[in-house]
Amino acid sequence: MKIGVLALQGAFREHMKVLQSLGVEAIEVRLPEHLDGLDGLIIPGGESTAIGKLARTYGFIEPLRQFAQQKAMWGTCAGMIFMAKEISHEGVGRDQPLLEVMDIVVARNAFGRQVDSFEYGLDIPALNNGHAKPFPAVFIRAPQLVQTKGDARVLATLPDGTAVAAQQGKWLVTSFHPELTGDARFHAYFLQLAKSG
Repeated sequence: MKIGVLALQGAFREHMKVLQSLGVEAIEVRLPEHLDGLDGLIIPGGESTAIGKLARTYGFIEPLRQFAQQKAMWGTCAGMIFMAKEISHEGVGRDQPLLEVMDIVVARNAFGRQVDSFEYGLDIPALNNGHAKPFPAVFIRAPQLVQTKGDARVLATLPDGTAVAAQQGKWLVTSFHPELTGDARFHAYFLQLAKSG
C-alpha cells in the first residue's frame, strides 16, 4: 500500500506518522507527478483557501479530480471543504478553488474560531469497535457538513444531529482531525477503502 498526503499546506506530517505506524508507505505529494502509483490520497486540515489556491498554482486541480475518479481520497477539516461540490457562501469569499468531487455541501468555520475548539467521543459504527469505543474527534475551526446528496452518506453525527463525517464510495470526509488523536481506526478504515480499488 502506498498512500499520499497532499503536502502543500496544513497538518500533513501528522497524517504521515499515523500511516507509517500502520505499516503503510506514506508519500508527501507536492507535485502532480507524485500522484503516480498511489493507492489513495489524504487531503489534510489547514487553510482551505490556501490549499485550493496552491493547488491551482501548481496545476493540481485537474490531476486531483482525475485521481479521485479512480482512487480513494479523504479530506480532513480543510480537506473536506476542498473536496466538496458546494460550500455555503455565507461570509466566504468566492475565490475558493474546490475539487468539486463529493456530493456534499459544507459550511466553513461553522463551529467557531480556534478558541472554540473541542473534543468529543463519537459513535461511529463503520469503524472497528465503533459502537463500544467512541472515537476521540478533535474539532479545530471545523467546517460543518450541511448536506449530503446523491449516494453520499453520513458516517457520524454530534448529539444535536450535526453531521461531521461522510462517505461516498471510496471518498471520505471528516470535519475533525483523526490524525491528532492517537486513535488510528479512521486511517485503517480509509486503507480498507483504498485496498478495495
